[in-house]
Amino acid sequence: MSELAGAKRIHLMGIGGAGMSSLARLLSSMGNAVSGCDLRHESSYIKALEALGVSCMAGHSREHLERFDPQLVIFSSAVDGNCEELVAARCEGIRTVGRGEALSWLFNEARGVGVAGTHGKTTTTSMIGLVLERAGLSPTLYIGAEVQDIGTNARLGGNPLFVAELDESDGSFESFHPSLAVVTNIDWDHVDHFGSREDVVEAFVRFAGGLKPGASLVACAEDEGVQAMMKKTQGSKAQGPFLRYGWGRAWEWGAFDLRHKPGGGVSFAVCRRGEDLGRLEMSVSGEHNVLNALAALAASDALGVPFRTAADTLRTFRGAARRLQTLGVRNGVLVIDDYAHHPAEIAASLGAMRRVHAGRRLVVVFQPHRYSRTAAFLEPLAAALREADLVLLLPVYGAGEAVVPSVSSRGIADRLRAEGRPCRLCEGEADALSALGSLLRDGDVLLTLGAGSVSRLGGLFLSGEGTGAEGECAVPLPIEGLEL
Repeated sequence: MSELAGAKRIHLMGIGGAGMSSLARLLSSMGNAVSGCDLRHESSYIKALEALGVSCMAGHSREHLERFDPQLVIFSSAVDGNCEELVAARCEGIRTVGRGEALSWLFNEARGVGVAGTHGKTTTTSMIGLVLERAGLSPTLYIGAEVQDIGTNARLGGNPLFVAELDESDGSFESFHPSLAVVTNIDWDHVDHFGSREDVVEAFVRFAGGLKPGASLVACAEDEGVQAMMKKTQGSKAQGPFLRYGWGRAWEWGAFDLRHKPGGGVSFAVCRRGEDLGRLEMSVSGEHNVLNALAALAASDALGVPFRTAADTLRTFRGAARRLQTLGVRNGVLVIDDYAHHPAEIAASLGAMRRVHAGRRLVVVFQPHRYSRTAAFLEPLAAALREADLVLLLPVYGAGEAVVPSVSSRGIADRLRAEGRPCRLCEGEADALSALGSLLRDGDVLLTLGAGSVSRLGGLFLSGEGTGAEGECAVPLPIEGLEL
């Protein structure tokens, strides 16, 4: 690891995030003295790191540099560039580097399997990592969420294989040079960095151009953005073969005869270059997860894993944390939590819930993520949420962005109400819990959506906290009579 040579004391700023905590776990496993700090010191990731002996401090302060005497400071893209601690590190001559670049140092010296895409990369990375692990290949794993079947979001392997989820949000994924790459889809997101979908496509074209010579690219042929990328990169001298996947038999990997299982799960037939391989049954739900599984099958096959081994693993795959994760049942209400925060992700999640819980009332609590994204996608967000029977809207989760008074959840609510869709604006978590206590009824499905603190809500509801009734839910009021 030449770029890390001489840096045994490493300090991570923003260590409580999913990506930074994964990197901290890997660096600690490699024998480095790792420390970190974060504004959100209550993060579950921080608690897990502290259990491993990683020192984590609350907030940012130049005093951390005196305490830990780091030789390298790695910072999250969420950390303000003018932060006192970061500025002090640079003034003192300590090397500073962003998370993406630091991770690329490890990845590029390995046999890297990089999973990129606007949506679905966490689940797809989890699937590939689990398949390779169950096949006895002992890969190093770097994933943006905890994998329920593995119990962690990162693991140092005993093999040159390095499976990593690559983040396009700040463009840092262009620093990675995979030996095998997966692109799940290309959509416009991270509007603070990309001005249009065309800008995102161009970034992925550059990413594809940075693959190691002869590297295969597993690509979703159903996605328009991926199609545009493939067209622009086709014929590159360094480009290895495209392994396309999608619906039907036209691609290298295809799925057909899809069946949704009542209560959860899907099954489908799989073909490889026109050859029928058999059916695959999974406990995770949704058409998007079928495509994710095809990507995992294609990547695993390219790495020498037999289809049946991969299929048996995917059959038992329980998913990554916060990806349509079932949290429990309270008073007949099924509680599910999901990370979806982009309109396309919300539509996919609600579509899956409609199919596997047909006939049940779907109540959604949504927390918009970032003012920039909310402003850009007001109409699409409202359109996606129309599939719910009732929507509760929390205030925008800024994720480090400055508050924009003209951008709020009310913009989504106004659009829903204009079409007669029931929705309720909530002042915060306590208000939402109180409302749920009277709104929910036996047989409902409660789905919490968003990339922010909304993830707490399902657990609080299951515990009875803040709902106005510790034992049983309050008697529900008829929706038609509510002033929402």
